[in-house]
Amino acid sequence: MNAKILAGRYKLIKVLGAGGFSETYIAEDIQRSDNPQCVVKHLKPATTKAETLALARRLFSSEAKTLARLGIHNQIPQLLAYFEEDQEFYLVQDYILGHPLNQELVSSKCIAESLVIAILKDLLQILKFVHANGVIHRDIKPKNIIRRHSDWKLVLIDFGAVKEVSNHITENLDSTGLTIGIGTKGYAPSEQCFGHPQYNSDIYAIGMIGIKALTGIFPHELARDIDGKVKWMDKAKVSQPLAAIINKMVLDNHKERYQSALEVLEELDQLPISEDGKIGFNTDYSTDHLSLFDADSPTTPWTGVL
Repeated sequence: MNAKILAGRYKLIKVLGAGGFSETYIAEDIQRSDNPQCVVKHLKPATTKAETLALARRLFSSEAKTLARLGIHNQIPQLLAYFEEDQEFYLVQDYILGHPLNQELVSSKCIAESLVIAILKDLLQILKFVHANGVIHRDIKPKNIIRRHSDWKLVLIDFGAVKEVSNHITENLDSTGLTIGIGTKGYAPSEQCFGHPQYNSDIYAIGMIGIKALTGIFPHELARDIDGKVKWMDKAKVSQPLAAIINKMVLDNHKERYQSALEVLEELDQLPISEDGKIGFNTDYSTDHLSLFDADSPTTPWTGVL
């Protein structure tokens, strides 16, 4: 890749990912003396129609401001800049040195209950802040959670709001206007798949992460009973109190789930947790022991089509 420089300061050095109308890079900020690395998200409109670009510009600016507001949290990447160049849109965020959670939650590997409780609590604390700011993440999954190597805390990345902007700048304005569900099959609940996400859609996703950790089974591979409840407890070594909490997190009917992250945290706080559940202290997260297998590889972006 040629060393392209954006906005006169962000030198692109590596492609992290690419889709039809978006790309993600690692870049260096060459205007700072230490040339720190950052992440650049590039959104490319499929058309240059003035009407489409005007809508995209409004959405992009609005969502960038949302990301800036969220970035004050220590476990969400800080938004460093956002700009438009040649009718294309760019977001610049902190680069988080760490590994994605999917490298810990690999197929057929069951995680100890105390560690799963710690993961759930860490994610729900972040979610409490996100929801308090009026934002639904919409794509919580292990691949979008980074274990930061400096302190072993979890960092939540890749908010669905940016994907929605990408959808709008790539769709024809003359289309039906139906909202496309954003998320990943297995982690996205039914209401989100049909374009009607709720705050507790994110709680569902975190519950499914808990199930993945406890069973080592991909969420989309789990069967459901006649009432639509996920069948997983016979495949996990789990206490009844934790199983009851997770089951309520992943109920198909969002009205029957927990209504807030705080509600789940309060119940989790009633559970005993052993010392090995303290992330980063007695747990070995040396990168030498991580699986390079992409634990989300069988799942695909969910289009809302059943």
